[in-house]
Amino acid sequence: MTSIDSSLYLQNRPLERVPSPELGKDEFLQILMTQLQNQDPTSPMDESQFISQMSTFSQLEQTMNMANSIEKLVQQQNVSPILQYSHMIGKEVTYNTYDEETGEVVDSISGVIKAVSQDEGRAVMMLENETKIYADSIVELRNPEAGSDSEGSD
Repeated sequence: MTSIDSSLYLQNRPLERVPSPELGKDEFLQILMTQLQNQDPTSPMDESQFISQMSTFSQLEQTMNMANSIEKLVQQQNVSPILQYSHMIGKEVTYNTYDEETGEVVDSISGVIKAVSQDEGRAVMMLENETKIYADSIVELRNPEAGSDSEGSD
């Protein structure tokens, strides 16, 4: 004979219900249905009031869908800098060096990216000459093959 799991007894359920701080579309629809079931048949709900509540429900649903879409977009934007900049491997970049005292541009240096890494959430490019630069310091990006193809064609 099988026995009943004691965790399913009513005495084992929580005595106090913890309300949700958010009113979702399911709760809103449940309230609306309860209201419709308990309305006085001799004086039914005003049509304009019913339409207003249904439009509110529709707006709630659209707002929730938009919030979900925005959340997905934010998650996609938070992609690792390594993945975000990996397409730059093999590309030639130009970056500026600055005078530490004056902040003026001293030189523009070019190099080809051989690797991409990450440092405290920022993309770091390793150039073929072993120089490391941050992605936000790049002022120009070129495809090295495109430059040689255009020079060799007559």
